[in-house]
Amino acid sequence: MEQTQRTHSLLLGYLLWIFGFIGAHRFYYGKKITGVIWFFTLGLLFIGWIIDLFLIPSMEREAERRYIGGPVNYNLSWILLTFLGVFGVHRFYMGKIFTGLLYLFTGGLFLVGVLYDFLTLNEQLSDVNSEI
Repeated sequence: MEQTQRTHSLLLGYLLWIFGFIGAHRFYYGKKITGVIWFFTLGLLFIGWIIDLFLIPSMEREAERRYIGGPVNYNLSWILLTFLGVFGVHRFYMGKIFTGLLYLFTGGLFLVGVLYDFLTLNEQLSDVNSEI
């Protein structure tokens, strides 16, 4: 039986859950629409945020099935985006040097690029990992 490389971490999901009232863990697991809803409603007024404490294991299993693993690590990419996204460090890590420089000199394209990456990072990583 072929061993597949893990893409998403349960531990990182719970760590991002601490910031879950802004949807961080939902974006991490590829739940874009509910991530945006959590962002604008503070985790559905913190009620949905508390409920997610119990839903994270199923979100992790679903993300593991959906995204392609490879040499570019999802967890490191998400940490870099979350804490250094305005500097484009996550883009440099993925090998996207031009857009990394663009983010570095424009504050993550004036934060719009950072928001775009929160919505699309999982797909970008799957694409990069499938090309390698």
